[in-house]
Amino acid sequence: MNEMERQDKQAVQEHDAERTRSSTVYYPRVDIFEQDDHTVLLADMPGVDENNIDITLEKNILTIRGYVDEPMAGYSLAYSEYGVGDYERTFALSDEVDRNKIQASMKDGVLRLVLPKAEAARARKITVQAG
Repeated sequence: MNEMERQDKQAVQEHDAERTRSSTVYYPRVDIFEQDDHTVLLADMPGVDENNIDITLEKNILTIRGYVDEPMAGYSLAYSEYGVGDYERTFALSDEVDRNKIQASMKDGVLRLVLPKAEAARARKITVQAG
């Protein structure tokens, strides 16, 4: 088994809870970037549009779910190099995130979450006084 096959198999998520959809669920691949005043999370969710995303924040747990519609309705699959399925991933947030100002956008299969830092958690310069 090559490295790509190993990564794909690890991407499949098993669920303890009952699902209402009978599709495979994958962990979306994520890149996280941090700046002084916010953190940006980019999640690859090909096949998902902005109307099929569910983002919830309960206590300190941020959950993203993306649902993929039937790719080619009316056609039967002749050959496939990747599996089609839904996406789900959870993140534990610290108290440094300002929960009321989280923003989300979707473009070309990439979900972008902007997680602003709470004022108290932002980096600031402290001046040193003589004396």
